[in-house]
Amino acid sequence: MTFGRIHSIESMGLVDGPGVRTVVFMQGCNLRCAYCHNPDTWNLNSGSLTDSMELIKKLIKFKPYYNSSKGGVTFSGGEPLLQPEFLIDMLKLCKENKIHTAVDTAGFGLGDYEEILKYTDLVILDIKHSSKEGYKELVSGDKKNFDEFLTALSKSNVKVWIRHVVVPCITDSTEHILKLKEIINSIKNVEKIELLPYHTLGVNKYKKLKIPYKLEGTASMDKNKTTELEKLL
Repeated sequence: MTFGRIHSIESMGLVDGPGVRTVVFMQGCNLRCAYCHNPDTWNLNSGSLTDSMELIKKLIKFKPYYNSSKGGVTFSGGEPLLQPEFLIDMLKLCKENKIHTAVDTAGFGLGDYEEILKYTDLVILDIKHSSKEGYKELVSGDKKNFDEFLTALSKSNVKVWIRHVVVPCITDSTEHILKLKEIINSIKNVEKIELLPYHTLGVNKYKKLKIPYKLEGTASMDKNKTTELEKLL
């Protein structure tokens, strides 16, 4: 039994992997994405302390929904890779109970990637930018950390869904999307690619938490243009 910090649990998720899923939002993130709509997940010492046996009992209750819809459990965040011991324990418990597993990640963790991927059926990979400079400016992260996870992912046979947020005047150029395409082409077993239009639905959270919002004044991304850019991929 291990312990981990959980932000929240969504019992009937329909967009974070195939079928009906329970989405476990794990607490803590070492990125500071300019467009993050869940800044309340950043603090690794916040959230609810939960043990793995208690959590798997909750997840097993939804097995009839998983089985009828070919769904399962998705570990999201925050960044689930920041709690590797707890994540590995949960993934193992899910596999022991024949529950499909997905990890929704930006690839910024603490290691043990090969062990994590051994018990993962699907990686939903959020690629933040296509360049080292872009990672630093947009999400305050070092792209080499993402590349380390990508190396481990390339050695596995895990299926991959790609997600990328399109922000006006930042990640919405044809040049950027074509560079993104080069990264995607280097990844094995990509089943799905989604470009997500930037939105401002999380801005009020920043005001409540008294955190400066880096993209103040940036309009929501045009959905039609996002669809056109997706065709390039």
